[in-house]
Amino acid sequence: MECVRQFAAVSLILLLPCLLNVAVDAKTLKRDVKALNEIKASLGWRVVYAWVGDDPCGDGDLPAWSGVTCSTQGDYRVVTELEVYAVSIIGPFPTAVTNLLDLTRLDLHNNKLTGPIPPQIGRLKRLKVLNLRWNKLQDVIPPEIGELKRLTHLYLSFNSFKGEIPRELANLPDLQYLHLHENRFIGRIPAELGTLRNLRHLDVGNNHLVGTIRELIRIEGCFPVLRNLYLNNNYLTGGIPAQLANMSNLEILYLSYNKMSGIVPAGLAHIPKLTYLYVPQNLVIHRNIVKEISAWLCFISNGSDR
Repeated sequence: MECVRQFAAVSLILLLPCLLNVAVDAKTLKRDVKALNEIKASLGWRVVYAWVGDDPCGDGDLPAWSGVTCSTQGDYRVVTELEVYAVSIIGPFPTAVTNLLDLTRLDLHNNKLTGPIPPQIGRLKRLKVLNLRWNKLQDVIPPEIGELKRLTHLYLSFNSFKGEIPRELANLPDLQYLHLHENRFIGRIPAELGTLRNLRHLDVGNNHLVGTIRELIRIEGCFPVLRNLYLNNNYLTGGIPAQLANMSNLEILYLSYNKMSGIVPAGLAHIPKLTYLYVPQNLVIHRNIVKEISAWLCFISNGSDR
């Protein structure tokens, strides 16, 4: 028995260099090399100077390109993350990105990208994080973004997107964070977003949205785990429905700078985790809330509403 153990140990030692060589000698998938080189050609000198060598995942003594993360799958290496942010990239969204089919994270925030998100974005089936905030992207959000079934974080704020918020976003079962503020969205907020069972943070503030909160929460059991809801700086009308108190996980609720009227329902004081409530100046604070205000903070927006 002891001889068997010694033989196994020796075999493992002899085999280890071979295993290491497989990892070292693994070639980057040609599809990904081609895509990264196309992206390199379109990004400009601020990124290109840090992307040296023929292989974006590293080759011999050269490290992987800055912002590129790779992993080994079988005999090949594939690009799983691309993070190129705050380097003043100018120009349209690099469509070649959508050929990196193993991407789980795409972060191009704080640049100067223009134009639309291409519909080919729906090809990135493994994507979990998409961060394009702080750019100059325009046009409508393509409905194909609803095909990114593994997406958990979607950051599109501080751009110039227009049109309506696509209902297809409700097709993202794992979505937890949805940031759409500071754009030019119009129309109503899709009530279908309330069916997202994992959504914790929804920010659609500073747009041109209309409708009522009652329309947004009309689906029974909507927004079951939502913690932060930002609807401020839009053109919402109507009042604050008492049913809002059913969203028991709410911690932050921003409603200020809209065209709402009426009273703040007393039931909001019983939302156990509610800490911040911002409401339009012309709404009336119910006296029962004042009595129970020690449980949370209430801030009334200053200045005139729209």
